[in-house]
Amino acid sequence: MVLHEATLFLDLDGTLFELVDNPEDVRADHRTQALIGQLLQHMDGRVAVVSGRSLAQIDDMLGDAAGTLWISGSHGCEYRWDGVIQSPSRPAALDDVAASFRNFAQNQPGVLVEEKSLGVALHYRTAPEAGASALALAQEMAGLHDLYLQHGKSMVELRAGSENKGSAILTMMAHPGLAGTTPVFAGDDVTDEPGFEAVLELGGHAILVGEPRPTLATFRLRSPEELREWLWRATV
Repeated sequence: MVLHEATLFLDLDGTLFELVDNPEDVRADHRTQALIGQLLQHMDGRVAVVSGRSLAQIDDMLGDAAGTLWISGSHGCEYRWDGVIQSPSRPAALDDVAASFRNFAQNQPGVLVEEKSLGVALHYRTAPEAGASALALAQEMAGLHDLYLQHGKSMVELRAGSENKGSAILTMMAHPGLAGTTPVFAGDDVTDEPGFEAVLELGGHAILVGEPRPTLATFRLRSPEELREWLWRATV
């Protein structure tokens, strides 16, 4: 796999960064920011983030490095590249969802609410016993407000739109700056499977980061740390 001839797509949580109990605690350290800079130089700028996080959250996580990347946030609903931003309006129903999720979390120690520009998530990583109740509430609210229910690792999210990381990758790969290159996508969660499918359809490579599980990915790295070290070696 030769990266300097490819376009690299990276998920963030659980892929470039380790999963943590509180999603708001994730920040790129100096070494990770340096890695992003090295990748951009090695690949002539063809480095993209494809994340369920919002554009604003990605900016907070990556700092100055975010401004130089191709970015799709909110599971393919938001985009930014070459200074152009595409972001739909936030559905008013998400305010009702956020209130319901906060009420739920108040009575479930360890459950966290994450509000995004186009979604609201319930995280129960430190309270796995709350998972079934969280899913039931999310299903109820999804039906009530006609929102998309997104499953993930120890979380459920209600969000606008039915786009996914696969549609995000296909949209970006159609851009003249990326078209004709070989896509490589690294991800860890079930939310990344549409992205794996997309890069394989385009003749690219899919990398699962983390423990073995049923997946479309054709390569696997054991952890975000192993991914970062592999990326460093690939830029030498």
